[in-house]
Amino acid sequence: MAEVVVVGGGVGGLCAAVRLAAAGHHVTLLERHDEVGGKLAVRRRDGFSFDLGPSLLTLPHLFDDVLRLAGTSLAAELDLVALDPQLRYVWPDGSTLSVPADPDATEAAFEAFTPGAGAQWRSFYARGRRIWDVSERTFFAGPMGSPVELARRLRHARDLTDIDPFRTLAAAAAHDFDDPRLVQWAGRYATYSGSDPYRAPATLACIPYLEQRYGAWYPMGGLGALRDALARAVVAAGVDVRTGVDVRRVLLDGDRVAGVATAAGERITASVVVANVDAGHLYADVLPDASARRRVRRAAPSTSGFVVLGGVEGHTPGLAHHNVWFSSDYEREFRQLVHEEVAPDEPTIYACVTSVTDPSQAPSGCESWFLLVNAPPTGRVDWRRQAVPYRDRLLALLARRGVDLRPRLRFAEVITPADLEDRFRTPRGSIYGTSSNGRRAAFVRPGNRGPRRGLYLVGGSSHPGGGLPLVATSARIVADLVAEDGW
Repeated sequence: MAEVVVVGGGVGGLCAAVRLAAAGHHVTLLERHDEVGGKLAVRRRDGFSFDLGPSLLTLPHLFDDVLRLAGTSLAAELDLVALDPQLRYVWPDGSTLSVPADPDATEAAFEAFTPGAGAQWRSFYARGRRIWDVSERTFFAGPMGSPVELARRLRHARDLTDIDPFRTLAAAAAHDFDDPRLVQWAGRYATYSGSDPYRAPATLACIPYLEQRYGAWYPMGGLGALRDALARAVVAAGVDVRTGVDVRRVLLDGDRVAGVATAAGERITASVVVANVDAGHLYADVLPDASARRRVRRAAPSTSGFVVLGGVEGHTPGLAHHNVWFSSDYEREFRQLVHEEVAPDEPTIYACVTSVTDPSQAPSGCESWFLLVNAPPTGRVDWRRQAVPYRDRLLALLARRGVDLRPRLRFAEVITPADLEDRFRTPRGSIYGTSSNGRRAAFVRPGNRGPRRGLYLVGGSSHPGGGLPLVATSARIVADLVAEDGW
């Protein structure tokens, strides 16, 4: 059994630490901040509570698997609520679509939205199921350093066409749906990985299937409750958790890792180092490697995000837990966002209002609004000057769409891409690490096995990508690799 150091206590690091400790390794987890959880963070102010990172739990069984290795379970740790409706969508023409949790009810809702769309949705759903069935046993089954590794896991020649990697998500949606509003609806799923629907593969069409098949869940008390459950699990598994420890270097002995050095000058010996940090930061600062850094740069960064945390008085009619107000020109929005790298003039606005489901998230008679729009990575926008004007633009846009929060705001805090870059050391403030843009995105994303023996990568910037289910999957892949490599 090995001495293991996990650098970073984000969700991927926590899950990897539990798995490796359960396998018998002596695991030390080092987290730079005063608490673990990474982007699964919480902001509380004046009785309002906001989840700052993930706002939805899908594929909950992945986390149940981890918790059971620590002697507990998801059911024992969390009070999970299946959201129904899962999301509410609003278009500039005033049309709305609430998506139920049941596939039959969803088909009926699409049919009521526009005649013929029910059957089209059912076909889209069935294709998403085929994509997932193949992806689960190929793409998500292990490391993915090259197309060869994917090919080895294919059972049939049609598997490759079933995962639909050669069309974009926008093209596939335009083929499946007659109504351009539903093409826009389907394209939004690219943003779940910080990607562009006009460049990301149609493989992402499996995400709406997963929401319907496995549910869209909310843990009472907020997503921070999942963070707390994982924090308890690493302790129960016997992991030595140390917060407030900034790792500055991965130490080497020839071509293999030998441990880490901290900012305080401490050297911790280990034969296995699991890096739960952004791969760009890892190879630029923690383990300088020009060749590895060049390979990282081949993977396009995901989009970032601009957030407004609103403490709102009163009640908003017709509100759901998850809400989306679409822009009038999706292609222009993503052209500005991805190609021009400027903040879109008219962005699509997402609002998570947890107090709709969970009254504990806001004072009595109030609502906790988490507003998020996709934003370009840092570089061309001076967020120090633009943060407040852009916040005001979003609130004015939302008011024009019929929801004027401004007279009811107690406060409206802002989090910019620059803030995300500073807090999480994610190059350019990319939320999900690397995007899924382009046919080769899955193969240029940094792998889970690093360029030095004993080095492994976990988290959103490495395979299979960002988001709660994927980083939990990356932790399982890393634990398998450690065993495969004979530690």
